[in-house]
Amino acid sequence: MSGAKDGLTVIVVGVDGTPSAMNALAWAAGLARREQARLVLVYVEALAGPAYWSGVSVAGAQEAAAAYADELRLDATRYLDPAGIPWEVVHVRGDPARGLESVATEVTADCVVIGRSTHGRVGRTLIADAVCPVVVVP
Repeated sequence: MSGAKDGLTVIVVGVDGTPSAMNALAWAAGLARREQARLVLVYVEALAGPAYWSGVSVAGAQEAAAAYADELRLDATRYLDPAGIPWEVVHVRGDPARGLESVATEVTADCVVIGRSTHGRVGRTLIADAVCPVVVVP
């Protein structure tokens, strides 16, 4: 088969600015570089936070989330482009586990990489309902 590739082609990584998510991003970027895979950085804006409990702060929360997604794009340009890693940033709203799972399905991801969190709910949900392998990075 000409043009066929053995190995990973698309890696989804969950990013939210936490130290564990940044570790996951660094690990996933190294994997993407080695595998010559596309890296999809997914920021899921959780709608369950206190800002969404009052209509007054929803606009501020949405503005902050959009600014974070823009910052991700700048950082990806700065760090991933020089490494030759093809990438994109996807910003969705909703439950983090369901958002990651949805994007992974949409882009036909070979794996999803997340950082280990202290509560672990996202990881447990993803692993239980996995559409592809899930890697949890400490």
